Amino acid sequence: MAQKKIVGKLKLQIPAGKASPAPPIGPALGQRGLNIMEFCKTFNANSKSQEQGVPLPVDVTIYADKSYDMKIKSPPVSHFLRKMAKLDKGGSLPGREVSGSITLKQCREIAEKKIDDLNTTNVDSAVNIIIGSARAMGLEVKN
Repeated sequence: MAQKKIVGKLKLQIPAGKASPAPPIGPALGQRGLNIMEFCKTFNANSKSQEQGVPLPVDVTIYADKSYDMKIKSPPVSHFLRKMAKLDKGGSLPGREVSGSITLKQCREIAEKKIDDLNTTNVDSAVNIIIGSARAMGLEVKN
């Protein structure tokens, strides 16, 4: 079986169950000649299992025959950190001001959820990545 020729790749971040032809999705897909409504219906159907409105990173591979493959990833680490720390947004002065705190156990939970999307297969390394992200958001990590 011959492999399809890849003509482009897109990375989008779309709220779960809320894909619509409005910007940024419509223009990004339309200029590449893809069926926008079909993409939106497929994405919304595939993201039903997620909580409504949770931002989901999506990798779209576009082929020469105007077909595409969509890979929906888990929500970003920052979403999980804000949820665990019960914050609306990260700190305004990270490194100088603490905007909240999370525990090491919570970092491990996030690492186990995100391990497929991180560039490691070791859970301890993934925890360190999550701790770094937490500190960059102005969160304090407690034992």
